[in-house]
Amino acid sequence: MKNTMTVASFLALISLSLTGCEYLPQTHAESHTAAPGKAHGEEHGEGHAEEHGGAHAESHGEGHEEGGHHPIHKIIVTTPVKKDVISTQQYVCQIHSCQHIEVRALEGGYLEKINIKEGQHVKKGDLLFKILPTLFQARMESELAEANRVQIELDNAQSLMDKGIVSSQEIALKKAELAKAKAKVQLAQAELGFTNVKAPFDGIVDRQRNQLGSLIEEGDVLTTMSDNSLMWVYFNVPEAQYLEYKAELDKDGGKSDHLQIELKLANGEIFPQEGKIGAIEADFNNMTGNIPFRADFSNPEGLLRNGQTGTILIHRTLQNLLVIPQRATFEILAKRYAFVVDKDNVVHQRDIEIKGEQDDIFVLKSGLKEGERIILEGIRQVKDGDKIKYDFRDPKEVLSNLKYHAE
Repeated sequence: MKNTMTVASFLALISLSLTGCEYLPQTHAESHTAAPGKAHGEEHGEGHAEEHGGAHAESHGEGHEEGGHHPIHKIIVTTPVKKDVISTQQYVCQIHSCQHIEVRALEGGYLEKINIKEGQHVKKGDLLFKILPTLFQARMESELAEANRVQIELDNAQSLMDKGIVSSQEIALKKAELAKAKAKVQLAQAELGFTNVKAPFDGIVDRQRNQLGSLIEEGDVLTTMSDNSLMWVYFNVPEAQYLEYKAELDKDGGKSDHLQIELKLANGEIFPQEGKIGAIEADFNNMTGNIPFRADFSNPEGLLRNGQTGTILIHRTLQNLLVIPQRATFEILAKRYAFVVDKDNVVHQRDIEIKGEQDDIFVLKSGLKEGERIILEGIRQVKDGDKIKYDFRDPKEVLSNLKYHAE
């Protein structure tokens, strides 16, 4: 009985083992069956990602390619043109009053009176200072008394000569003594007058150097005075420009001013009165090669004062000069060039020489001729020897639109 149960249990275990073996291959097969589907999904996902990524990359590459280059400008050509040009030269200048003096004491003494304030306008003959006149007053009175004494003696001698008591020689001596006494009176009066310091001309009084009650020595500076009705403005001119200005000033026998002269003040504003050349000094400075000029400016409002600084602007009208826009040129190693287009539309680089310049144009000295075609816009797109296509623009139109930005 026991053996029978043992055999039955053993057979059951074998059956279970065989059943488990069937399940294992089925599960393994299902896993293999599911794997291709998953791989297909992954393959589809990766393919989609690659397709999408490729399209995005291509789109990005096209966008980068489009934005990576600057747009090409159209090449514009024009020609140099002759016109009248106003040339302006600037010179640093010093401004001086037409009269500027030191007011000095002619006699010594105590400063008794001050009749003016610093910066005051005075008229010619106004009393400025008075020095205590005690000694000079006493001396004058003494000399006046001596002259009166001699006059009395002369009168008595004249009476005696009429009676035949004295000779004519005695009268002559008395007359000489009287003339000498009168001369001493005049000297004393002049010395007394020196104690009154008066204004020699209309002008402005500067700073007072001494205060009331100060002991003044002969020759001491009491103040300075300036006549600012006309201002003298000095500036230095190089020799080459001196020759040009002298030729302009000598036109028409010097009867008309061919130079327009303005004064720019320190704040950048232009002084409202125009000036004219008042003098040219005699000698050049051999160290600098310059010669001083003087321009005269009327100063009715008293704006200009002695010692100011500024800038002289000299304008000249230069006739029939060849000009080109500044943006039609370029610079290499301190030399200026332009691109010239020949009859076969071939570009040639040419060296040009500049005579002068203004805000937007160059005045040419050499290098180009009127009517030659030069590149105005598109200079960076060409090089020497290129054959180009271009649009022509009339030089008058170009000069009227010079404020447009260059490349």
